[in-house]
Amino acid sequence: MQLNLLAVKSERVCNIGLSSDYQTFRSNISLKKIIVDDDSSKVWSLYDCGPKNVVSPLICLPPVSGTADVFFRQLMDLSSRGYRVIAAEYPVYWTLREFINGFCKLLDHLNLERVHVLGASLGGFLAQKFAESTFQSRRIQSLILVNSFADTSVFNHTDSAVMFWMTPTPLLKKLVMGSSSMQTTSRDQSILDAIEFMSDKLDTLSQPELASRLTLNCLNCYVEPQRLQKLDITLLDVFDQCALSQSVRDELYKLYPEARRAHLKSGGNFPYLSRWDDVNMHLIIHLRPFENTKYTALSDQIEVATQVMVDSADHSAQHTAHIVD
Repeated sequence: MQLNLLAVKSERVCNIGLSSDYQTFRSNISLKKIIVDDDSSKVWSLYDCGPKNVVSPLICLPPVSGTADVFFRQLMDLSSRGYRVIAAEYPVYWTLREFINGFCKLLDHLNLERVHVLGASLGGFLAQKFAESTFQSRRIQSLILVNSFADTSVFNHTDSAVMFWMTPTPLLKKLVMGSSSMQTTSRDQSILDAIEFMSDKLDTLSQPELASRLTLNCLNCYVEPQRLQKLDITLLDVFDQCALSQSVRDELYKLYPEARRAHLKSGGNFPYLSRWDDVNMHLIIHLRPFENTKYTALSDQIEVATQVMVDSADHSAQHTAHIVD
């Protein structure tokens, strides 16, 4: 039987949002607001953690329902190890061209020539399209795609996507909450907590924010993988229940045959929350080849921004992960 968080949301408490780890993050790391477009209403929101002398940081882009703080585990843990990590929440962009131009301006504003990008679901699709668009003058050094996709037609909403801009907020939220990303048969508490946390983040999005994200997620579009073949890519997914079908994941494997595959035994749709220690391990493995190069995300002058939040050894032992080259 599937558990629908829309039906039980009022009965559950968001354990992640109330946790001391998250409260420590919110009280110590400031949210920056940056305008790079001519339209001052388009504001990027981001957390920037770790040594600022690093000019090729890891940038995290969230899924449809996520805000920048859904990557707080990566921000806190990796920055404490000397990595610079930025979690960015994009403004209301209705077209891919708007996003690509805006993201390019953001990198220019931050004085970042090339970056590594962790993209979750829609965030991964947007990262691929940005890399595709800038392949002649590369702005992305590498990609980590988490439960992501390369063709929006898999969501079967290409016809209705053009109407999202005028769809009331409750209907848009119901569309997301009723999707398989917010449903699970798992009784794993960390997976349930991750879904509840993401549903709380969904509640903070305005109608234009949610409608524009769903439009980008569903308008008919696909990635041209031949323009990304020179990138170092890691495909990170889970073996348990996930919103994306196995055929969608297999298609991504075919598009990037040289990509490193990082598989988690479990973790659901939001493993960067539910299995954050395993995800962070794979991120470090992915970034390691760039150490001692101009595109490293790790400072040679380690500035410990925070303490490591928890000892993950016991958790890692319970949820084994492996990597396939």
